[in-house]
Amino acid sequence: MTLFDHVVEHRNSSTFLDNMKLPVHRWFRYSAGFSGEWAEFVIDEAMAKAKAVRVLDPFAGSATTLLAAENRGAQSCGVESHPFVCRIARAKLARRTDAKAYRRFAQTVLQSARLAEGDIEEYPPLIRKCYRDDALRDLDKLRKALNRHADGAAASELTWLTLVGILRQTSHVGTANWQYILPNKRKSRTEQPLAAFERQIDLIYRDMLACQGIKGPEANLVEADARTCEAIPSGFANLVITSPPYPNNYDYADATRLEMTFMRDIDGWGDLQKAVRQYLVRSCSQHVPERAVDLNEVLGATELGVIHSDIKAVCEELAEVRLGRGGKKTYHLMVACYFLDLAKVWRALRRSCDSPCRVCFVVGDSAPYGVYVPVIDWLGRLALNAGFRAFTFEKLRDRNTKWKNRKHRVPLCEGRLWVEG
Repeated sequence: MTLFDHVVEHRNSSTFLDNMKLPVHRWFRYSAGFSGEWAEFVIDEAMAKAKAVRVLDPFAGSATTLLAAENRGAQSCGVESHPFVCRIARAKLARRTDAKAYRRFAQTVLQSARLAEGDIEEYPPLIRKCYRDDALRDLDKLRKALNRHADGAAASELTWLTLVGILRQTSHVGTANWQYILPNKRKSRTEQPLAAFERQIDLIYRDMLACQGIKGPEANLVEADARTCEAIPSGFANLVITSPPYPNNYDYADATRLEMTFMRDIDGWGDLQKAVRQYLVRSCSQHVPERAVDLNEVLGATELGVIHSDIKAVCEELAEVRLGRGGKKTYHLMVACYFLDLAKVWRALRRSCDSPCRVCFVVGDSAPYGVYVPVIDWLGRLALNAGFRAFTFEKLRDRNTKWKNRKHRVPLCEGRLWVEG
């Protein structure tokens, strides 16, 4: 086993940023992700060495890896537990269906919306704050027109994604591409909803036409739990490309709250636990309120035996530090639960992977309350404990280095954890 740092040139390959220039990927900007072009490069490298490459992404997100696998002609499976994000991914993967049928359906919805009356009274306060009344009326027309015509077919789901994809563009407030909504921040320019919807139809239609030449196997996406990967056949994958949640208190359930609230999947923040958070890896203190879990029981799990003394010391330090902090966030519980969950992911991956196989986790380390958590080393050791053979780390970029207005001043990094098995 070796652990080393190697700085590479393509620093944006660990972010979703470059995907906004790529067909299909750009239909919805997910707040977490990595470069689709880089994923294709990794698949190409694997295909040059093996007769058949079978790709798995246990944290499929908005389908970056699965789209890359389809583009390169590789068989692929993905697992995603966030119901709303899984629906986004399924819609993207419908890119090879009938483009003209999609355009007809979407234009029917648009024409129906233009003839309808909009009503803004039913929307929760968050949505009322995020949209001017005239914009919200037009969006309401589109949503209700879509609901009237929806039939669950590919064209219908693609049209659903068309509407979801314009929600942040048509808001006049700070709807940044992370979990937070900033109602008090104003944008200098926004799009009118009906025009934005029509433009998005054209974008998706053109991208779909460009995808018609893709002839490789269609990706298989299942809404399931990465901690079991129970829908994935044993020994299926010889290449895993994924980015698990980082233990940095990012609430993935909250990341799509604007879209889910507008589409009426939830009424607000309070519904996220039941609708989303209960299904996710516990990477956020919102998953583990005080007294929700027994810390000693979690730390005593056999899956954590290989890092028990190290993680116990960190969790005990976090438990003590939090008492002097105003928020008293349960980072000690989150860290324990996160690594127990990821230990289970590694065991599920060992079952789901062939031998030999190669696994890449795009991941970063963490320092809640300024207490350093050696995420990369611990994940590597958990992988070995699950039955993998070796791990190395390829550093991409430094994080947390601009101290202005930052609470925690521990230098962090992000990169690729490569695991061989």
